[in-house]
Parts: sequence; C-alpha cells; structure tokens
Amino acid sequence: MRVLIIEDEAPAFRRLQKILDEINPDIEILDVIDSVEESIKWLKIHDAPDLIFMDIQLNDGISFDIFEGVKITSPVIFTTAFDEYMLKAFKVNSIDYLLKPIKPEELKRSLEKFEEIKSTYGNNQPDLNELIQQIRLDDKKYKTRFLVKKGERLLSIETNNVFYFQTRNGVVSLVTRENTKHIIDYTLDQLFTELDPSEFYRANRQFIIHFSCIKAVHKYHKGKLLVETQTETSEPVIISEEKSSLFKKWLDQ
Repeated sequence: MRVLIIEDEAPAFRRLQKILDEINPDIEILDVIDSVEESIKWLKIHDAPDLIFMDIQLNDGISFDIFEGVKITSPVIFTTAFDEYMLKAFKVNSIDYLLKPIKPEELKRSLEKFEEIKSTYGNNQPDLNELIQQIRLDDKKYKTRFLVKKGERLLSIETNNVFYFQTRNGVVSLVTRENTKHIIDYTLDQLFTELDPSEFYRANRQFIIHFSCIKAVHKYHKGKLLVETQTETSEPVIISEEKSSLFKKWLDQ
C-alpha cells in the first residue's frame, strides 16, 4: 500500500508512521507534506497514492483547499481534533477520520474501512465535493465578535469591522476598518477555523483578510498576486502562484 501523509506536526507524523509500521510493515510512505501549496504541487506531478492521511489544519491554511486546487482520486482518511459535527460529516460521507492523538486500534479500524471502501468502489473515490461543502457550510456558528483590551477598557469588535489579521514574531493583531490595531490571543490557524470562509481568506502565513479590505488585485512576480488593501499594511499581502487560482475562485463566488 502506497500512502501519502499530509501533516504539519512532526510528533503527529512520527506517531502515525510508527503505528502504520506496527500494523503493516509493507506500507510504503511516499512522502510527508506540511502545507496546502506543496500538497497541490505534489499531487499534480505524481501518480495517485493508494491512500492519503490528511490533517485538516496545515501551516498555510486548511486541507479542504487542496481539493479545490487539484483533483484527488485517492481515498482520504482525515486526522482532526475538531468538534463532533465535523466527525458526523465524515461518517455521513463515508470518509473516515482519526481523532488526535491517534490510537493504534482506531488506525487499524480505519485501514480496515479503507479496504472495505476499496472493494466497494474499486479505484473510484466517492465524490468529496459534498464533504467539503457540508463541513464548511454545516450549522457551524462563526465568530461574530472579538473581545479586545484597550488600556483599562474592554472593547467588543464585530468581525464585519475587521479588515485583516496579521501575525508578526508570533504575535497576532486584529486591524479594524478604522486602521486601529489590537493584539489578540489567537493563532492564524485558530482564527481560520472560527471565521466565516465566505468573508475571510487566508492569504498566506502572515495574513487573513476580509473581503471588504481588498481595494484591488494586481499581477505580481512569477504568477503571484499582490493584494492592494484599503489601508496600508506593514508588509505586502502576496498570494502565491499555487493559491492564486483558489483566491480568484473565492473572489468570484
């Protein structure tokens, strides 16, 4: 069995690798990839693996973006620490999941389920578009406000008043339409799961931007895009070549 692992946490990968080897030493791990961009690149130029283990949160976004950037025909087992509604969606769509930290007995059952799906569908994978839409558009309640501290006061800022979030040196800031900046106790990965994906976009590792923040989009070096924002940012907001088509689709939804 040829397996691709998409995972950005080294301890999680090592644990998965160890358990896979214990269950079946003949499993071949083709590669380990830690980002949406690199996953899309790899899947475009390599033959489809027999099975993909895919973490939901990656260091440059969420793994569902991979399906929008490249056609995936391999069965997928997601690894996740998300809420129960997520797990329910996986079950309904016949795509298995592993809740971190991965347990050997659960991984073994997942592999058994993979064999059952393989015998049922052959080389055809059930349509994953429904899975992506169901997970993103389920009865998820996205954040509508952020509580921030300004001096001795506490302020509640509505998300529709946020232009963008930026991380610098491990510190995440919320920047409003009035160009006021507030430090918040979140990572961009955490924010991305809490924000409405129809309104906010993970531009790169430094920025999550709101649609209303975008003034214009310009072609940039080597297929990249430069986002011109309504207010000046401390560094340019650049969309990579690999994510440019996804970004255009997001703008055109």
